Amino acid sequence: MGIGVGIFLLAVGAVLAFAVKATVAGISIVTIGVILMIVGALGILLDLVLFAPRRRSSAVVTEGYVAPTTTTRRTVEERY
Repeated sequence: MGIGVGIFLLAVGAVLAFAVKATVAGISIVTIGVILMIVGALGILLDLVLFAPRRRSSAVVTEGYVAPTTTTRRTVEERY
């Protein structure tokens, strides 16, 4: 579940919990809305905690002197 799905669940849950005044026999619309908001918030938090380190990009630059008659060698490594 990504951040977008978490935000969607959070929004649908808020609408069901606070805006819908319909009644269904045997089902509480407010409770379903609260459950969806909790699941959406947990999804957002888990996505940020577990997958955010993988999304950071890092670059490793190595510059070294190769030989007196050649130019400087540069190595760039990018991780996603």
